[in-house]
Amino acid sequence: MMVRIRTMARLTGIREATLRAWERRYGFPRPSRSEGNNYRVYSREEVESVRRVARLVQMDGLAVSDAIAQVSHAPLDGLPGVDRLTARFWPAARLMDTEEMSRVLSNARDALDVDTYCDGFLLPLLREMSSWLDVAREHLASSLVRHRLWQVLLSVESLALGPRALLACPPGDFHEGGLLGLGVQLKRKGWRVTMLGADTPADALRAACAQVSPDVVALSFVQGRERAEFQSLLEEALRACSPLPVVVGGPAARAHLMTTFNMGAQYAESAEELIALWNQARSAQNRP
Repeated sequence: MMVRIRTMARLTGIREATLRAWERRYGFPRPSRSEGNNYRVYSREEVESVRRVARLVQMDGLAVSDAIAQVSHAPLDGLPGVDRLTARFWPAARLMDTEEMSRVLSNARDALDVDTYCDGFLLPLLREMSSWLDVAREHLASSLVRHRLWQVLLSVESLALGPRALLACPPGDFHEGGLLGLGVQLKRKGWRVTMLGADTPADALRAACAQVSPDVVALSFVQGRERAEFQSLLEEALRACSPLPVVVGGPAARAHLMTTFNMGAQYAESAEELIALWNQARSAQNRP
């Protein structure tokens, strides 16, 4: 893949004038010249190198010269496995290259263990998408990543008699990536998982609780909400799940911790914390 400077600017967020200035001042990037019209053209690797420089400058606070030096001394082929795969994924996502994104995801699945594949690769991709992609590209890329998380969740065997967790997102919340990651972690720890997924109404929660009798219900609040709306949704969920214990997580829940605790729910950041809360509840019930 070779792209011209206008596409390079769109893919990386670095203006054309800035790219030309970097080329004059630092010798970076180093485009080829197209035959005939002598336009600057850049390879996929150069696109990703510029993106890495932009990230070091914008997110890590490095000076441009230091960021370029760091990228130049650590070419893409020399990066650790997860970093190299991530570096391949973003240019493909910006070009809406579904085949290349699928290849990267398959390469990651084959090269990484399950925990690294989910926690170190797929979930970080989902968390960063809104920072690097517009709405259309984010929608396409996130659907591919969520599909891979579903595949992992379904492939992990759980103990036949293990405790059961019912997992869901509240109404209007379609960000189920973190919930899928939680499901994978719980299944790997011997739990059984019933995944209702995104945009789950209270009636569906009530019906699922009656059907599968989970040991705990986990709700993921990602979509930002005002306190009154968050309180209303959580109140409906607690009524639907009563008397089962409810644990909430996600950035929207983190923003309303006091409301969460006052309403009788618990908050957890990880599968380990959820399991610890469940064990505490069991111990309290068994006390004379």
